[in-house]
Amino acid sequence: MAGVRELFLADEDATAALGAALAASRPSNAVVHLRGDLGAGKSTLARAWLRALGVTGPVRSPTYTLVERYPLEGGGEALHLDLYRIGDAGELEFLGLDDADAPLWLVEWPERGLGALPGPDLEVSLAVSGVGRGCRLAFQGPAGAAWLATFEEQCRLRGLPEP
Repeated sequence: MAGVRELFLADEDATAALGAALAASRPSNAVVHLRGDLGAGKSTLARAWLRALGVTGPVRSPTYTLVERYPLEGGGEALHLDLYRIGDAGELEFLGLDDADAPLWLVEWPERGLGALPGPDLEVSLAVSGVGRGCRLAFQGPAGAAWLATFEEQCRLRGLPEP
């Protein structure tokens, strides 16, 4: 594992700042697994991240569609998946992701697609903690190690709590 950082997100503004820092620091290709109970803030973080990447218009939670695709400035697309409603990983075949070459994957409930998804460069775990959210970032592999160094610089620039 490349490195783990723990943060406390006091409010939605802090979540938006985290999304912006992760967007600004991400490698050219990144797979992110978003973990946490219902209402933990996974979709809020994904929405902030996509906005920081320049996505305009509605940013919908893929709760019912399972996948939403967003064009990115500079080319390519981001995939935002919510696998809460699938029964097993085999159902992913019907989403047309086999040939997806997206530079960014944001996957909510990744444990439901285990074995059928690319491995993560970053796992984000969110949990309600008082009025805010506890956040655990686990950067993985070589891409994760490089991402971590750039992310920590973005935290300083954006005023996030020091990891």
